[in-house]
Amino acid sequence: MKAVVMAGGEGTRLRPMTSSMPKPLLPVANRPIMEHVLRLLKRHGLNETVVTVQFLASLVKNYFGDGEELGMELTYANEEKPLGTAGSVKNAEEALKDDAFLVISGDALTDFDLTELINFHKEKGALVTVCLTRVPNPLEFGITIVDEEGKVERFLEKPTWGQVFSDTVNTGIYVMEPEVFDYVDPDVPVDWSGDVFPQLMKEGKPVYGYVAEGYWEDVGTHESYVKAQADVLEGKVDVDIDGFELSPGVWVAEGAEVHPDAVLRGPLYIGDYAKVEAGAEIREHTVVGSNVVVKSGAFLHKAVVHDNVYVGPHSNLRGCVVGKNTDIMRAARIEDGAVIGDECLVGEESIVQGNVRVYPFKTIEAGAFVNTSVIWESRGQAHLFGARGVSGILNVEITPELAVRLAGAYATTLKKGSTVTTARDHSRGARALKRAVISALQASAIDVRDLENVPLPVARQQTARGSAGGIMIRTTPGVPDSVDIMFFDGQGADLSQGSQRKLDRVFARQEYRRAFPGEIGDLHFPASVFDSYTGSLLRNVDITGIAESGLKVVVDASNGSAGLVLPSLLGKLGVDSLTINPGLDESRPTETADVRRAGLVRLGEIVASSRAAFGVRFDPVGERLSLVDEKGRIIEDDRALLVMLDLIASERRSGRVALPVTTTRIAEQVAAYHGTQVEWTTTSPDDLTRVGGEEGTIFGGDGKGGFIVPEFSSVYDGTAAFVRLIGLVARTQLTLSQIDARIPRAHVLKRDLATPWAVKGLVMRRVVEAAGDRFVDTTDGVRVVETDGRWVMVLPDPAEAVTHLWAEGPDDASAQALLDEWAAVVDSAGR
Repeated sequence: MKAVVMAGGEGTRLRPMTSSMPKPLLPVANRPIMEHVLRLLKRHGLNETVVTVQFLASLVKNYFGDGEELGMELTYANEEKPLGTAGSVKNAEEALKDDAFLVISGDALTDFDLTELINFHKEKGALVTVCLTRVPNPLEFGITIVDEEGKVERFLEKPTWGQVFSDTVNTGIYVMEPEVFDYVDPDVPVDWSGDVFPQLMKEGKPVYGYVAEGYWEDVGTHESYVKAQADVLEGKVDVDIDGFELSPGVWVAEGAEVHPDAVLRGPLYIGDYAKVEAGAEIREHTVVGSNVVVKSGAFLHKAVVHDNVYVGPHSNLRGCVVGKNTDIMRAARIEDGAVIGDECLVGEESIVQGNVRVYPFKTIEAGAFVNTSVIWESRGQAHLFGARGVSGILNVEITPELAVRLAGAYATTLKKGSTVTTARDHSRGARALKRAVISALQASAIDVRDLENVPLPVARQQTARGSAGGIMIRTTPGVPDSVDIMFFDGQGADLSQGSQRKLDRVFARQEYRRAFPGEIGDLHFPASVFDSYTGSLLRNVDITGIAESGLKVVVDASNGSAGLVLPSLLGKLGVDSLTINPGLDESRPTETADVRRAGLVRLGEIVASSRAAFGVRFDPVGERLSLVDEKGRIIEDDRALLVMLDLIASERRSGRVALPVTTTRIAEQVAAYHGTQVEWTTTSPDDLTRVGGEEGTIFGGDGKGGFIVPEFSSVYDGTAAFVRLIGLVARTQLTLSQIDARIPRAHVLKRDLATPWAVKGLVMRRVVEAAGDRFVDTTDGVRVVETDGRWVMVLPDPAEAVTHLWAEGPDDASAQALLDEWAAVVDSAGR
């Protein structure tokens, strides 16, 4: 006997899950519903099956193919238009005309004994046997009455409670003889229970009903879909679960990684090659699909998560369904009954209320509160560029596909035949993404100079030597899972806001330029990059007095690319140096704040014990520098800025220094004391770079370890700052602790407050209103200056749902009071 699986319905009640996926392919316990149906058919010897398809038919065909993987023979009958339950089977008549056949829905979960159903049909000599079952709520189904012999007496489709006369309903599973096709007109919509069966009964044909025992669930609503998952996990339905039962009710599929410190409370299912980190908690009735990542601190309870989903740290998913290829970012919350469609982005700290529907390809902005369904709005991030270029989690937000599109968009903004310099840090992720970037550039008629693994300042300098621009890929500082794709202009500086917007437009429109075969770009690997860099550095930065000073310094390369430059540089400086952590460590492309702190403590111990003049520690890409004085004490980054400022200003005695407006006003005192002046810039690195490159600028810094040495470069450069510092210390004959001691102490405090995107503008208006008659500086954000000189600055973050606050006073208590006062203003406006 053959079987017919009806898999052509649109499943409109299950949208948005069925907006981009046919209902039979919806996974239950990580297997499509229809696969459970086909396995049931095979179990009862029904190996030859015709599948009727219509809505998204190609997806069903591509998934199951000819059935070989299941050990079955599958053929397909395609409907050009919806033909109804009977019309769709009539469409497959040619394959079914020789013998009795079984009809079953491809989107109902059941474990009925089909062999008993078929035997009943044969024993009764029926033309049609309808498989029936008893349900507590028959309103959504067709009610059927049978007599003592099993003969059907009456049908009623989807009754009201006033019409209910039985709890025995039609399951949509039938055994039929080929003669039934005589009652179905071709190429027109016809239904079995509404059109064919009443006619058969009218003519007295043998139509029987078989009341089956076992499990049956018509997966037609979101509630029944979630219930079906729970029933499989509870063992209420006899289906195959693909995986190993590690403990009662805890199923884990092949290749899944579950950390021993993750909390699992079954029954639950974790799909193949999923990864569950320490500190995550997965509770009963949760299904985690294939290749899903569940980060530390995430909480999932009665959640159904489809394949390739990223569940961010401290996110909370309860009783919801999340479609495939969706990213749930840090601390997002999705409530009971909510459904997130395929390929969506749910931003950090956003909340999706219960029963909300988010359709495929949508973005929920960070910090958003969503209490109505998101259907028509298009997907699109408001800001492609952040503070560090285009940043995101590797292979979640930043994928090879995205890297190709970004590089193609960047190439499109340049002339054909231009040269772009590419570089990376020493991480494997950056290496893989850079290869994708190079391919996209060449395919867009761009020649590529690939520097491979070099410090970030070297990449900038080499870009400025004849390239139209550059791309550097590095691990996000302090975030090992994330990467930054940084774009440079022809001077090696970050792209201007205007250039970023131009790239953004090309990327959004996907209007990429492609080269003809003869225009494909070349790929070059320039030689002697490090020698060129160090030679230029030593020619432009004042190193007089270093060789004669007898200084001893300790240099920590942090196992990063800065160590690639140091050997030739230190030798040419003629300084007595001890280099620690010089080798590259692919497993540590960046460092957390705690690791960095521990490294500085260790550096201080070595400096003190070796009686060195000072110690420096580079970040892994050689962009930033941290200092330790001769006593082994760490000089905090904001303090190191003042020390460098004091040294440079006292030597130059004129010019100006570029500092962001968040810097302590002690800097003004230091600069003025030595006859120099401060030019305040925004907190954006490209603004500091702009001023750093102007004539008359003698120094720049951001108070976070980033220093600009204008005589060599207008960008942050840890190595240049190191060479500049050695020369200054050698010539002044003062120790760093002595310089630090003569600078007044600063009292600047900082606080970050969560602020929904929708109220950021309101917050800033309220801040200006609250300032009243006080002096207001709008260089960046709003800085309010009190009459006694204290100041507070309020700055909305350009990429996150956060507002930053800084406050400075004569002591910590005064600064804290000011910070509390203005935090209350921001909080009240943000509510």
